[in-house]
Amino acid sequence: MSPEELHAIELLRRVPYGRVATSMRALPFLALARHIVVDGRVASRMHSGFGHHQACHGSVVAYGADNFHSADPRLWSVQFTGTAQIVEPTNAELELFGPGPHFVDGAVFDPVYMRIEPQFVSVHALAGNPERQYQHAL
Repeated sequence: MSPEELHAIELLRRVPYGRVATSMRALPFLALARHIVVDGRVASRMHSGFGHHQACHGSVVAYGADNFHSADPRLWSVQFTGTAQIVEPTNAELELFGPGPHFVDGAVFDPVYMRIEPQFVSVHALAGNPERQYQHAL
């Protein structure tokens, strides 16, 4: 693994949730997912009720996470791009995921698990004036 990939993995371990991006019926979407890192790969858990996992399975996806909502003045984001596969997690992986939510948008949470083999990894850091780091230009 490259130093950037190792750094991205270390950052990803600091936050429990991220977003998976791909397309479904030619339309792009982002879906919230819980993640863990196992053997240099991103494993994620998401709700199966929306069918997003079916669009991801066997497709190239992007998985991103960040610390933008933290109090840390050193903001960062990571992105892992690779092929996603639906998997059955091991008991050890289930323990790392921890308990899931009870409901998603009023429906009972029905977990599905995916593994992303990263083929491209990027890390971005924002630095500068701490008073201006949350301002956005529209």
